[in-house]
Amino acid sequence: MAGVQTAVALREQGFTGSVVLIGAEPHQPYDRPPLSKAVLLGNAEGSAFDIDFEALGVELRLGLEVTGVRPGDHALDTEDGPVPYDTLVIATGAEPVRLPGSEGVPGVHLLRTLDDAQRLRPVLADRHDIVVVGAGWIGAEFATAAREAGCAVTVVEAADRPLAGALPADVAAPMAGWYAEAGVNLRTHARVARVEPGLVVLDDGTALPAGAVVVGIGARPATRWLTGSGITLGDHREIVADDRLRTSAPDVYAVGDCASFPSARYGERLLVHHWDNALQGPRTVASGIVGGPAAPYDPVPYFWSEQFGRFVQYAGHHPHADTTVRRGDPAGAAWSVCWLRGDRLVALLAVGRPRDLAQGRKLIEAGAPLDAEALTDPARPLKSAVR
Repeated sequence: MAGVQTAVALREQGFTGSVVLIGAEPHQPYDRPPLSKAVLLGNAEGSAFDIDFEALGVELRLGLEVTGVRPGDHALDTEDGPVPYDTLVIATGAEPVRLPGSEGVPGVHLLRTLDDAQRLRPVLADRHDIVVVGAGWIGAEFATAAREAGCAVTVVEAADRPLAGALPADVAAPMAGWYAEAGVNLRTHARVARVEPGLVVLDDGTALPAGAVVVGIGARPATRWLTGSGITLGDHREIVADDRLRTSAPDVYAVGDCASFPSARYGERLLVHHWDNALQGPRTVASGIVGGPAAPYDPVPYFWSEQFGRFVQYAGHHPHADTTVRRGDPAGAAWSVCWLRGDRLVALLAVGRPRDLAQGRKLIEAGAPLDAEALTDPARPLKSAVR
């Protein structure tokens, strides 16, 4: 997404030079969200972008692995030899974290690429018993699809609740019930000791039958190829970009899952692994390349997820909030949680309440002062709480 959208944004903003898009995968550039939904269930063969790259004047070099970059020489190293550049945009995204000890065990899967989704389709079609490791966003989405396909699903989570790394305990707790409603066996406080063909063994000795194992325990920036490049990396091995998404190397930008950026809005550096970041950031990159307005990149992070018959949306960044306001009953089908710092909304989680999300996102962007008491009434529009 980030690489494709950068190419599109360059043309939209009047860039007339050559644009070369290099990707390691052999497929036409595609969108990832459908992989855990329509593609996985066999309702779509792929999710290629509806873009005429030839008409756009963008050269695609697919199936080409980039092995390094030499900023001093303005050159990429690839399997086919060096590729010179005037300006380089790094949009390599993130790669899934693998389950230690599972390498080479048959029946262990990841879900990140089109090939991953296509390998998993027959697993769902054959209705295998499936063990999902990790109750995060991707684990929940895959478990949803697997249940829809008629598979028996067990989700193993090391923490005490789903989405432990994403949401506070009191907010995520009601989501555990979604698994039971869907017929999914959720096992928390459970760690995988080892994986054998057809079996997952937990650290308490429990053996879970597994016709397939799907691992969803997080992702890390895909930056190993930058070793020795001199480009500054952060604590999570992400590329450290500035508020225009420029890296420490001249004429090199970084955008999407592989890069962090400073947020004046939230007073800290953010590393955002969400689709919307890969959609928004390229506009800032393209503007910098063509010499357009130098507006800092400081978005309100946003993502959405479909799981267990629910539409879940989140906007903002909540860790430094000092007030939590709930709208609606978490046991019901539609509810929201608002996080405030002082009287400003900084984040919002909406389950089945898209209007709350849309209004809340605008309120976060505007930094409007709110009446926290007025937010508690789910019958009132969020925007009516503005002082």
